[in-house]
Amino acid sequence: MMHPTLTLHDVQAAAQLLAGQVLATPCLESRTLGQILDARVFLKFENLQFTASFKERGALNKLARLMASGQPVRGVIAASAGNHAQGLAHHAQRLGLRAVIVMPELTPAVKVERTRGFGAEVLLHGQTFDEAHERALQLAAQEGLVFVHPFDDLDVMAGQGTVALEMLQAQPEIDTLVVAVGGGGLLSGMATVARALRPDIRIVGVQSARFASMVNAVTGSTHPIGTSSIAEGIAVGRAGQLTRAIAGALVDEWMLVDEGDIEQAILMLLEIEKTVVEGAGAAGLAALLKSPPWLKGRHVGLVLCGGNIDPLRLQALIGRGMVRAGRLARVRVEARDVPGALAQLTTAVAQCGANIEEVHHQRAFSALPVQHVEIELVLQTRNHAHVEAVIEALRAQGFRAQAS
Repeated sequence: MMHPTLTLHDVQAAAQLLAGQVLATPCLESRTLGQILDARVFLKFENLQFTASFKERGALNKLARLMASGQPVRGVIAASAGNHAQGLAHHAQRLGLRAVIVMPELTPAVKVERTRGFGAEVLLHGQTFDEAHERALQLAAQEGLVFVHPFDDLDVMAGQGTVALEMLQAQPEIDTLVVAVGGGGLLSGMATVARALRPDIRIVGVQSARFASMVNAVTGSTHPIGTSSIAEGIAVGRAGQLTRAIAGALVDEWMLVDEGDIEQAILMLLEIEKTVVEGAGAAGLAALLKSPPWLKGRHVGLVLCGGNIDPLRLQALIGRGMVRAGRLARVRVEARDVPGALAQLTTAVAQCGANIEEVHHQRAFSALPVQHVEIELVLQTRNHAHVEAVIEALRAQGFRAQAS
């Protein structure tokens, strides 16, 4: 049986409906990332949308098509714990439609309150997304609400495809699109546009290695599906049927990225571009950091598809990234427990140009001889070589020091 498919005309029609109602986000070249990657890199800042995600494009197109159909719409319902919920709630509120969102019971409170802030009725149900999804379908039937799927819907995909229309108009020299993939709505919409307008363009889909559902569906691989990822926006356990058919036909290459790759990409975008993205929004850059063989000299378009990251998680990521880069180091020092020893230690650190962030002076919980003390320093340093220089300087002063 043939599935209905998506066309360039569908996306162009969506662009007309969305005009003036969503932000035509900037698509700008990053010279610094280009120098690092030996390519030209163009960033599409979808994290600047009002709900901080591209998802509101598809949600609004679906709502606009429903209202233009002439059929009475009592309201809409969706199952989502993230960006789709907020995009749908925001535009339903603008259009005067009732919106019900079913979220898993363990959804972080900040996401629940943010969705309620956009005017939606939020129902917490089940331990997993699949349980919330089933409940949403039940309520849709019981209350006469229209279920809006987050990705496996042609109107939603058409809305997402407007991202590619804007990118190729703003930066026509783009010859490669690298797109994060969860259920595949964004990729399917963008690939439809890109392949129609530029048949020779290279299209690369990127998934979290922990949630390679689309890669498995399209390539026949059997990567295990995990339980969590820092890129929760693309942590989808089952690819869509429509998106699977479209992506399978149009995508040239698939890449998987690890959690550490995504963390590094988030921090690079924060430090280099001064922009905050969530894990899914950094997945494309994470793929480029793996230096695929086709990258050199290409003109690559990346979608920073969302910026909804918890501040506490971002804080933890920054700390972990500083440690990996050697800019934050922990050094354990053994010293004689005599007056002046700590002053001598801190002076030696200062002379090396390192800054002390924390000091832990340990006596009771130490296995050292009683006349010795263990001191743990957390230092702000420049890089790994600087850390080693500090340790060598401490040893030259008679301390036993090592990184820990």
